[in-house]
Amino acid sequence: MYLFNVCKGSKKKRKRNYVIKKKCKFARISKSNININMKKNKRKVAVFDFDGTLTTKDTLLMFIRFAAGTQRFLIGFMLFSPIIIFTKLGMFDNHRCKEKVFSWFFKGMKYDEFEYLGRRVCSRLKYVARASTIRALAKHRQQGDTVYVISASIEEWVRPYCETLGVNRVQATQVEKDKNGVLTGRFASHNCYGEEKVKRLLAVEPDRETYHLTAYGDSKGDLAMFALADEYTKI
Repeated sequence: MYLFNVCKGSKKKRKRNYVIKKKCKFARISKSNININMKKNKRKVAVFDFDGTLTTKDTLLMFIRFAAGTQRFLIGFMLFSPIIIFTKLGMFDNHRCKEKVFSWFFKGMKYDEFEYLGRRVCSRLKYVARASTIRALAKHRQQGDTVYVISASIEEWVRPYCETLGVNRVQATQVEKDKNGVLTGRFASHNCYGEEKVKRLLAVEPDRETYHLTAYGDSKGDLAMFALADEYTKI
């Protein structure tokens, strides 16, 4: 009889149990609400790729053609077409391929001239801007979000263009120059591609749990960032 009463309970006991259950339910709801509020209160960070995301074209190719001229551009890419094909097939390192091409065109150039050409081509990027992604970036800025552009393209034209968009910080591939201010043909940083993009972001935003991350990109070079993000848009 005692066991039966414990399991079923008297009316008074059932009523008391009901109150306890209601309190527990209320506690669970309150905890859930706290978690939701914590998520809502997180800082918002948006990360954009550059080539193919904020633009409709590969801006390195655009820059090389602008700086070297069409004839030299075509000769150079004919020479390097086997390596470029192997790279696309995953049979050659992306960083090495890009550096070899860059070196052929720009090794020995004065850095000041290179920087000047970067700023000149920057003024032409408005003609290849992807309007929908530019609008998305502007919306993030209006909402007070922190906005980064992390790109495998070269800093000398990515940075000045992104400054016009109000981007908080730019992380891109950096070129190496010697003590005389001449380009060596090598990169001073890792090619900002794939996992390197994630490393660059976490270097400036290490506390991943404190912000909501939205990522925008268009290629397999952005997949690592997509995996890190809370939400992403593939262009």
